[in-house]
Amino acid sequence: MVEAAELIDNDFLRQFEIKVDGKLAKIEYSLQERKIFLTKLIIPEEINDEDFKKEFIASVFEQIQDRNLSVMPTCPAIAKFVRSNRKYKRMLPVGVRI
Repeated sequence: MVEAAELIDNDFLRQFEIKVDGKLAKIEYSLQERKIFLTKLIIPEEINDEDFKKEFIASVFEQIQDRNLSVMPTCPAIAKFVRSNRKYKRMLPVGVRI
């Protein structure tokens, strides 16, 4: 589902956005130095299933990785995703454990 839609980094609103079936899912963030703090995950109820959530978060992490930034997941859902996906743990800043 995420592959068909375009992931947009809306730096004005400081959020990653993806539109699915006319509904907007987003991850809000704050950028400080070389770290990006993922602060809030908002997914409309109509598209809120676990597979979509995992794909959406993974696509955001891939985009962040391409920008060579460290990730600080402050949102519980995103922290849970990092805990269950070891390959993204290396994107955490040095000394941060989840």
